[in-house]
Amino acid sequence: MRTLTSILKVASLSLCLSIGHVSAQTLPLPEPLINLNSEQGAHLLLESEANRAYWPLSIQFVTQKNQAYCGVASLTMVLNALGVPAPSTPEFEPYKTFTQDNLLNDDTEKVLPKEVLAKIGMTLDQIGALLTTFGVKADVHYAAETSLDEFRKLATEALNTPNRYVIVNYLRRALGQERGGHISPLAAYDADTDRFLVLDVSRYKYPPVWVEADDLYAAMNTPDSDNQNRTRGFVLVAAKE
Repeated sequence: MRTLTSILKVASLSLCLSIGHVSAQTLPLPEPLINLNSEQGAHLLLESEANRAYWPLSIQFVTQKNQAYCGVASLTMVLNALGVPAPSTPEFEPYKTFTQDNLLNDDTEKVLPKEVLAKIGMTLDQIGALLTTFGVKADVHYAAETSLDEFRKLATEALNTPNRYVIVNYLRRALGQERGGHISPLAAYDADTDRFLVLDVSRYKYPPVWVEADDLYAAMNTPDSDNQNRTRGFVLVAAKE
């Protein structure tokens, strides 16, 4: 007789694979990225050692509403997953939730004006600053000031701890994708293959993918001209104690 854990794994695997039949016509994935909606990708998720972040993030998974809003979509997912009190949402009254339409407010405007955001998106520093306006803890790490080993350790610990999340800022071109800077949350880590799962918020373009840790680190360790040529990197997010 199969154990409950085995049954749940099979059910989850079936769900992951079934989603692939209704996916958008995304761009081809370059090697060695692995599509989550493949048999290999689904097995990596089910066998991954650090995946506690996947479940709450997957429930809140959204597609960025325009090509400048990868950061807005990522923050929306993480704040909802953390259960941060949300502002009024007229279309859902009396219920409240963060959306890409109500995330920006007077406090965020002081950090990043909407006009600037619409033109160039947001930087690593702005991710951290915007998150703090919502009363959460955000630790910004530039790739150039860390190492691959440190990134792997910090990200894995966060991904396997309740109410902790990782948002990465990386250069798509370094992964063979199209093409500039991008922002998305991480959802899991598989130690056997040394891969992180990126829940890519531009779901019209690419599916969630498994990326080798050294490739992801290299893609973060790239200069961002919109952030005084500091390197991209990652932000560790947690509720304040």
